[in-house]
Amino acid sequence: MIDFATIFNIALRAVKANKMRSLLTSLGIIIGVASVIVMLAIGNGAQISIQNEMKTIGSNLVIVRSGVATSSGARGGHGSQPTMKLSDGNAIQEKIDKIKLAAPVLDETAQVVHGNANWSTIITGTDNRMFEIKEWNLAYGRFFSEADVKNAGKAAILGQTVVEELFGDVDLLGKTIRIKGIPFQVVGVLEARGQSGMGQDQDDAVYIPISTAQKKVMGIQFPDQVKMVMLQAVDAKSTYTAQDEIRQLLRQRHNLGANKEDDFIIMNLTQMMEMMENSTKIMTILLGAIASISLLVGGIGIMNIMLVSVTERTREIGIRMAIGAKSWDIRLQFLTESLVLSLIGGIVGIIFGLAGAEAVSFFTSLNAKVSLLYILLPFSFAGFVGLFFGFYPAYKASQLNPINALRYE
Repeated sequence: MIDFATIFNIALRAVKANKMRSLLTSLGIIIGVASVIVMLAIGNGAQISIQNEMKTIGSNLVIVRSGVATSSGARGGHGSQPTMKLSDGNAIQEKIDKIKLAAPVLDETAQVVHGNANWSTIITGTDNRMFEIKEWNLAYGRFFSEADVKNAGKAAILGQTVVEELFGDVDLLGKTIRIKGIPFQVVGVLEARGQSGMGQDQDDAVYIPISTAQKKVMGIQFPDQVKMVMLQAVDAKSTYTAQDEIRQLLRQRHNLGANKEDDFIIMNLTQMMEMMENSTKIMTILLGAIASISLLVGGIGIMNIMLVSVTERTREIGIRMAIGAKSWDIRLQFLTESLVLSLIGGIVGIIFGLAGAEAVSFFTSLNAKVSLLYILLPFSFAGFVGLFFGFYPAYKASQLNPINALRYE
């Protein structure tokens, strides 16, 4: 019966006998494991950031924007042709089963004034469906009432940045702010969201009822006009299948003939985010694969040192064979020593990898997140490298002639 405990102890003694050589031998494994952990952690952090971004902008999201205006051959930007209406969004929500919510959006940048303080921010006309789509809760106060939206009420909901710039720590519910000289009563304050993935401060905004924006603030060209409609599908798959239905319904509502181009633009944000996430996964795999090359280089180093070890211990091998050790015993002994070198390097590499991931997060804007899987993968691969590259030296040792080995000086 094989005594694995004894074999392991002998392997440890062999490693300890040449500490510096063992350290240098394991250096490639240490660097390889640490590099793989850091690279995978960076990729994992990027994926988590994308997922968090999806949560802040809303899940299962489709945006329908007004089209592009063309004048004398010159084409304007997205939304330059005012074709989308509040009623379009309501029709989509009512007639397309795959769409759960449709929120109108009409926005522009304007100066907001309170007392002696003023701040330039984004004024967004919308209704409560947008907050539901974005899963955005209030820090305190209330959302728009039915009367606010129906009667173009002068109610305002503020983001945290606007609150800090205009009010500081003052209790602001019921206070008045002015937008383009029009007084609005503050009815609610949103929870802080921070920056989006594009670097935009999501808290730097003021929200007013869509009807108020249309009739009193924005000076729209046509009644019922909005810049875009934010749609939430029932699930991620429905964002793809609903696009054709949305297009057909809007073309019908906008009286577009068969030969006319769409006067609106449909953007599937879920698809965009999934593409970004898939790209990040591919980059993570590539980075991990590149870092794994260090493990292979480390394996070659282990094989070279093990071959040297076989030569140095030829007489020892001969004595063990003379007293009854089988070829398999010799092979297993050297394989175990190779594995121990790899695993020691793997353990040290894990420590350096975790420290490296923390350093990346601390000193850069990258968010490196280490998971258990990203520790076990390189550690297991390090063990495999040790066995693979240690096999030839172990096989060579087991094939030595006992008599010749005993005579070796």
